[in-house]
Amino acid sequence: MYKRFVIVTGISGAGKSTALRALEDLGYFCADNLPISLIKVFFQLVIGGNNEKMNKVALGIDIRSGGSITDLQAIFDDLKASEYPFEILFIDAADEVIVRRYKETRRVHPLSTGKGAIEEDITRERQQIGFLKERADQIIDTSDMLIKNFRRELQKLYADTDGSAQISLTIMSFGFKYSIPADADMVFDARFLPNPYYIPELKKLSGNDPPVSDYVLGCEAAETFLDKAADMIEFLAPRYIEEGKSLLVVAIGCTGGRHRSVALANELYRRLEASGKFSLNLDHRDLPKDAFLKDNF
Repeated sequence: MYKRFVIVTGISGAGKSTALRALEDLGYFCADNLPISLIKVFFQLVIGGNNEKMNKVALGIDIRSGGSITDLQAIFDDLKASEYPFEILFIDAADEVIVRRYKETRRVHPLSTGKGAIEEDITRERQQIGFLKERADQIIDTSDMLIKNFRRELQKLYADTDGSAQISLTIMSFGFKYSIPADADMVFDARFLPNPYYIPELKKLSGNDPPVSDYVLGCEAAETFLDKAADMIEFLAPRYIEEGKSLLVVAIGCTGGRHRSVALANELYRRLEASGKFSLNLDHRDLPKDAFLKDNF
């Protein structure tokens, strides 16, 4: 059974697309602009499915659905009668703000006929979907909101309330000789530590092997580094979230991305996983590359 099903709707140009992207970052399965006739079928598929990725669902609906949008009244009544739990989020903004946004982006309003002013299109849209605003469980007015504040409001309303993470954190090891990862938000250089490459019995192993890991982590400087790195990440992550960031890549590099960086990335991942504060991924970017070279040359 799904946890939440959110219908995301509102006035065109108010921020529905931004809301769907933010919800997707919060772990929601998002679908946009389904034909009205398929909405009930979609509900039934979600309810009857066992896909864990669809335990939180957001469905975008707007005026692009055309005249059939009025059919939503009966569909919502049927869903309520069937005790299918859902909630409606309505995104709104002042008319003058919507007009300005359309002029800035040079996009055409969905109801535009090319004959009238955009103000008239907005008025007709409000008339046609006013019933959705009346039924809404949450209404967010984005007139005076920065995008980061809009995303923060959505996080307050729709992030998991069970302590689940609001940011996805990737711990990546890499080799400087293969370049610094372009998507790294934080980069640490592990070349201050003794290099296992120069220990004959460790040379062909990697940081995934206990002898190398023990060698690297047995250094007092490695322990201090891990303490400080974990502390810095825990300090910065909430501040990144406040600015609307949902993905954070922490890269640890050594010469080849085989020994020191791998051992440190594994241990940093283990420590942060134990904190339970993050959704974590571990990526040893250059380990396969360096392994190939070591085995063939």
